[in-house]
This record gives sequence, C-alpha cells and structure tokens, in this order.
Amino acid sequence: MNHLSRPRSRRITPVVAAAAAALLVAGCSSSSGGKKADEAGNNISAGKATTPRMTVALITHAAPGDTFWDTVRKGAETAAAKDNIKLVYSSDPNAGNQANLVQNAIDQKVDGIAVTLAKPDALKSVVAKAGQAGIPVVGFNSGVSDWKKLGLLEFFGQDETVAGEAFGKKLNEVGAKHTACVVQEQGNIGLTQRCDGLKKTFSGKTDILYVNGTDMPSVKSTITAKLKQDSSIDFVATLAAPIALTASQSLSESDSKAKLATFDLNKDLVKAVQDGKIQWAIDQQPYLQGYLSVDALWLYKNNGNYSGGGAEAVLTGPAIVDKSNIDKVAAFAAKGTR
Repeated sequence: MNHLSRPRSRRITPVVAAAAAALLVAGCSSSSGGKKADEAGNNISAGKATTPRMTVALITHAAPGDTFWDTVRKGAETAAAKDNIKLVYSSDPNAGNQANLVQNAIDQKVDGIAVTLAKPDALKSVVAKAGQAGIPVVGFNSGVSDWKKLGLLEFFGQDETVAGEAFGKKLNEVGAKHTACVVQEQGNIGLTQRCDGLKKTFSGKTDILYVNGTDMPSVKSTITAKLKQDSSIDFVATLAAPIALTASQSLSESDSKAKLATFDLNKDLVKAVQDGKIQWAIDQQPYLQGYLSVDALWLYKNNGNYSGGGAEAVLTGPAIVDKSNIDKVAAFAAKGTR
C-alpha cells in the first residue's frame, strides 16, 4: 500500500504501537536473572489473556446502516476476545444521545470507555464525569484535535485535516478543476476538517454540498441535482464509503462526466475501485482503531501503559488505496477487516 507521508514524525505509527503492544503482551522472563514479573502482572501472556475479566464500553456516533462501523466493531471484538474483556457496544449519531450512552456506561461502572468525539463539546461534561468516577477513557476515530482538551488518556485515528490535504493534492495530480465535497452530517468536526483540508491544498474550485446521510434516496437526488445544475464539476469527493456508492449512481443518472473518489473503505467499495467506478479511497484502517482502543484500556489496567505516551495521538491513516494496490486490500476487506 502506498502510505502518505506523516508530517509529524514524533507521533507513534500504528505499526510501532502494535509491535509495542505485542511485546508487552508477550512479556519476558529469564531463568538466570531475578524474579519473573510481579504475580499481579504475570497474567499478561501471549495468546488469550488470563487477567481478571473486565468490561469496556465502545460508544460511537455511527448512523444506522453505515458499514464502516462494522469494521471498527470487528477490531474491537477481536481485541476483547484476546484480552478477556466483555465488550458493550452502543451508538447514536445524535450527540446528546451519545452523551447519554456514555452516562449509562458510567452508571454501569464499566472498567473503561472508548468513545468517538465527532461533536466534542457535547461530550465534554460526561467525559469529565467518567474521569471523576475513576473510569479511564480513550478516544478514537473522531476528535484528534480535542481528545487532550477533554482529558482522555489516548487517541487512535487519523488527522482528518492531513487526510483532507492528501486528498486535495491527489486532485491536483489528476488535473481536477472543480470538485464537490459531499458532507453527510453537518456539525461533525471530522467531516468538516476533511473538506477544509481538501480546500487548503486543492488548486481548483471546491463546493461544499450537504446531504442527509441517514436517507440514501435523498443523498442520491441531492447529488444528482447538483451535477445537473453545474456541469463544470469534474470531481465528486465523498466522505464515507456508502455515500460514495450512492454518488456513483448519481453520476450515472445525471449523465455527468465527473469522476469520483472518497474517504473510507468497505468491501463493496473495493470492487468499485477495482472496476474503475471510484478512483481512490483514503483509508484510515477502522479495524485497527477499534482493536487498539480496546487493547489500550486492557494495557492501561494491567500494565499502566499509555500509547503515544499519553501526549500524542497514534495515527492509523491516511493511506491512499487505488487500482495500484487495491488487490492487496481486497481479501481483507472481503472478511470485513479492512
């Protein structure tokens, strides 16, 4: 896969984080020097953990039907199975309702919370309550600019502004002149940052097009109308795989000659890239986000670890997936893990 350059070299990469986690899980011992690790920490072992059962709440802003979050959840479930964790998953795209889900987790006295921060201001108060209750909280996917302000332990995801900038540069490389950046949820800070990053580096004209991401027929009709209205649009940028697949239908219905690219992957989108219907996708590795978030809470409880030293986010993207490398990703996407 062609990975994009990381502008902040001090940040820990996913590969480094995963390797560090593996070493910590495996542990080390010596037959000739000193004792083994303290018995309290000696339940950390390779394979499946024998540490005491713990409960982790994974709380997202997922909208119904968005398959991106199925991949996040698979990663979290894999880590939970390895770490002897009971995983409680819940989601709501409404920020107020998501905050209530966090409060429910606090009331249930879970051992850790992993939460997305698409609308950080709405979650600030309840995240503080978790801290007051002694429950560790990590962030993932959305909120790379806000997780430290809210007092979270760690963050796993991509810098959405950097991802947007990479998208804009790619548009320049292919000679695009006029793009429509399709936003499926107003007020979602990560989506805003994607379009802002795109506008920053793209040398052409950018229109922001808002659609209702929970209503796909409406998404299709809105994009179709936009393309019919303005034939100068030569590229459509979507911010999620299901929106991209719907936008592909809009291109056909409007007889537009515009091309299409997107953020995020799913198995259906992989085929669209292979078929040339979608030019590329910016991959942030959602499976890794779910896995690392849950595993991090286990490591914190059982070994006092902070990924990124508790000061820097652990980046899981961005990386461009296109025809040059899609076949390497396809097998994993078919299993729902990419």
